[in-house]
Amino acid sequence: MSRATTITIIILIVLVVAALGYIGYDQYSKIKQRQLSGYATLGYQQAIVDVARLAATCQPVPLNIGNQTINMIAVECLQQQQQAPPAQ
Repeated sequence: MSRATTITIIILIVLVVAALGYIGYDQYSKIKQRQLSGYATLGYQQAIVDVARLAATCQPVPLNIGNQTINMIAVECLQQQQQAPPAQ
């Protein structure tokens, strides 16, 4: 084999290894991103469940959105207050 052929083969091998490394890293990054977004979704779900549980205790639950605060309470609690006889 000539020296030029050997150098060409080595260069091609290096390029193939580099391409495979890049493809592997790209796929790994995509998988990690999907995992992180899955964790974020679980966090949102847990936050909603926590707010619903607190609101069901008939206590106002303050929600801060930007510079605005909203007090949340379960509708059932308001209906119970309306149906209760007035205190004497």
